[in-house]
Amino acid sequence: MKNYIKYLPFLALGVISCEPELDNPVDKVGFYSNGEADFTNYVALGNSLTAGYADGALYITGQENSYPNIMAQQFAKVQETQLFTQPLMADNAGGLLLAGNQITSNRRVLAFGPDGAPAPKIYTGMQPTTDITNVLSGSFSNMGVPGAKSFHLVAPNYGDISGVPVGTANPYFVRFATSPSSTILADAAAQNPTFFSLFIGNNDVLSYATTGGVGVDQTGNLDPSTYGQNDITDPQVFAQVYSTIVNTMVGTGADGALVNLQDVTSIPYFTTVPNNALVLDAATAGSLTGFFQAVAGIFTQGLLQQQVPLAQAQALAAQYAITFNEGPNRFLIDVPVSQSNPLGFRQMTAEELLVLTIDQGALAQGYGSVVLSPEVLQVLGILQTGGQPTPEQAGLVLAAVSGVDDKDALDSDELSNIANAQASYNATIKALAQANGLAFVDARGTLAQVASGGIPFDAGVVTSQYILGGAFSLDGVHPTPRGYALVANTIIDAINATYKSTVPKVNIGAYGTITLNNDVQ
Repeated sequence: MKNYIKYLPFLALGVISCEPELDNPVDKVGFYSNGEADFTNYVALGNSLTAGYADGALYITGQENSYPNIMAQQFAKVQETQLFTQPLMADNAGGLLLAGNQITSNRRVLAFGPDGAPAPKIYTGMQPTTDITNVLSGSFSNMGVPGAKSFHLVAPNYGDISGVPVGTANPYFVRFATSPSSTILADAAAQNPTFFSLFIGNNDVLSYATTGGVGVDQTGNLDPSTYGQNDITDPQVFAQVYSTIVNTMVGTGADGALVNLQDVTSIPYFTTVPNNALVLDAATAGSLTGFFQAVAGIFTQGLLQQQVPLAQAQALAAQYAITFNEGPNRFLIDVPVSQSNPLGFRQMTAEELLVLTIDQGALAQGYGSVVLSPEVLQVLGILQTGGQPTPEQAGLVLAAVSGVDDKDALDSDELSNIANAQASYNATIKALAQANGLAFVDARGTLAQVASGGIPFDAGVVTSQYILGGAFSLDGVHPTPRGYALVANTIIDAINATYKSTVPKVNIGAYGTITLNNDVQ
């Protein structure tokens, strides 16, 4: 029996933009005004999305195209502003060093394999030179810290280098914290900003999502110090922390913009590998259907031997008699063993998702369906001739079922956990923006448009399609420069509406997308 997986992520590469694909026209002549806002000293708080992280790393070019840096350039067109400073990395490789030892990976770049197919790869063209023991001096306008969750912004010692090896400190913040014991929020407020932006909360669910929901949903647990690395932040904790951040920044006298959170499950990390990529010809579909009829029959016999009534045994076993059709079919996933699902697997539903990092080679070899061995084929032959396999042989058939592991998929319960948490986070963000007279930025709405057909601009359409869409970088999570320009425009729109300003937006077509391997400098 053959198991055909006909999934090709990149049918056509087209033109990859490494440099602006069109001349950026001079801003239209007009009178720009800061309105009721004061952009003199702009400070941005957030995580990797604020820092300019892309392609799985933080590097100079990404930082230069961060949305706060883009916005600061636009603010300078409406009034005289202080220099917007960023804790720049030392190179475009992107990896971090600790006392000379590399502790984070280099960025990803797009390369072409021997077969001519494009694929992301870790950049090896230069060694990283950013050592976190070389602490930067001064204060920085961009306070985005990759990896930070909401409560990390108020956590003391988050910039203490001694905590990096044990995971209590963040190596990116170590580089520019004013002291090992300071907090991100304290360092931001100490700059006495006249305007701030806050884009935090994605990581509070993202790490849970990207690991296939293997963390524990922390609803009801109000002590973040007990959270695992991949747990969802309790919405009450988020509300308390977010309120503290906003109140502190507003307390400096600053105006500001609060950015809500996109649906993390709509990013390419979760939408690139379809869950119905088990593509079968008619003969293979029939063989798989027969295999699972055998599974149901074996399981029925096992239940009868345990004195389970026939009707009950047949009802329980019927769920494993999965049928397959010619063409696309959904993969199987592992689920917790329960009284209603004793074997712990089922076929995926339409809304459930696979992660970008799933082993697609393994999918082509039966991962997500059945991994056959000569011994299993021998047992199937016994069944086809009406024979009765031994218990050990029957066990081989059941063990051949290879559902997708929890780490590689988001099931319906995990998707519900994510959606509920994000809905609560966004309600908190909107309420605090309204209560404090701050600009409320609906980034969720903008990025939903990107994911559901795209947003047109004068040179095309920016979409969320992996590699080709232009909005997302090679890690499938963080934007490209063009994506960050779109975020900047969304925030500028909200600022103009709230503060009666006329900050000009940027031409997103003037910003690049994916970087080819030989374009890194």
